[in-house]
Amino acid sequence: MAEEEEKTESVQVHNWAELTQLCLVNILSHLSIEDRWRGAMFVCKSWLQACKDPNLNSVIDLEAQFIESVAKSSLSSTRYWNREFESKIDSMVRSVVIWSDVNLNFVRVRHCSDRSIALIAERSPNLQVLSIQRCPHITDETMSKIASGCPLLRELDISFCYQISHKSLALIGQHCPNLRILRRNLMTQVNPSQQEPFVPREYVDTCPQDGDSEAAAIGKFMPQLVQLELQFSKLTNKGLALISEGCINLEHLDLFGCTNVTSRDIANASSNLKQLKTLKKPHLCLESQTERYGHWQLYDDRFQTDFFRI
Repeated sequence: MAEEEEKTESVQVHNWAELTQLCLVNILSHLSIEDRWRGAMFVCKSWLQACKDPNLNSVIDLEAQFIESVAKSSLSSTRYWNREFESKIDSMVRSVVIWSDVNLNFVRVRHCSDRSIALIAERSPNLQVLSIQRCPHITDETMSKIASGCPLLRELDISFCYQISHKSLALIGQHCPNLRILRRNLMTQVNPSQQEPFVPREYVDTCPQDGDSEAAAIGKFMPQLVQLELQFSKLTNKGLALISEGCINLEHLDLFGCTNVTSRDIANASSNLKQLKTLKKPHLCLESQTERYGHWQLYDDRFQTDFFRI
């Protein structure tokens, strides 16, 4: 009994708030960004300061949180498209940019705006990955700043960003010679039943129609690409040919939903792409044709209408 009391007295109780900055940063590095922002930052001032350490802010990746939230509730997804939520994401991104002290190299977020992306362009010269899909208020003006301010960019995802045009693609290609991956996917306008129900209809209707202009910019200024995603793009045979002639190093090409190119167009384009490993073709099953044909119909070269030139 006496021995147990002696052991108890010898145990020293440490105050976590008194840990050195280096120790705190090491501990916090094992937490997810969500745990740091929702928990660790509110423990005490020293923990808050540790959370601001540049070593903890070289990456901001919220993709998993968005995917999980969308899967759980469409109500949350509806909220994502309002300005109030966008402002919160902007504030979070801007904080990370400032705390990173020019060390930010990886950004994967959604529903932000020019306000935060412009700051990334200004203060993140080492940025290599930028994924900003579903951002209705990011414009060509800000993307031009990204092009000049982030020359080390190697991966870009601007899917469902409808204020970004072929002008931005040209500038990115000219100023970012390391770019290897481009994702420029759009939302389907072919089958309304397959659209995300919580996306504002007026936004879906602004889907870019100049697929060939974007394809021309990609083919001319991004010859180094190895992966290209253009789901539901409006490009035609002309645009596809320009890509196949200019991006001969492509290994992965995604054309799912690109209803303006035919199997013959794709075969001709593929002949130029000697490095091609995977190709997703524009196969679509359209529910609107069920009554006419009595079953789901796979569209191919048999259908040559003004609206579907497959």
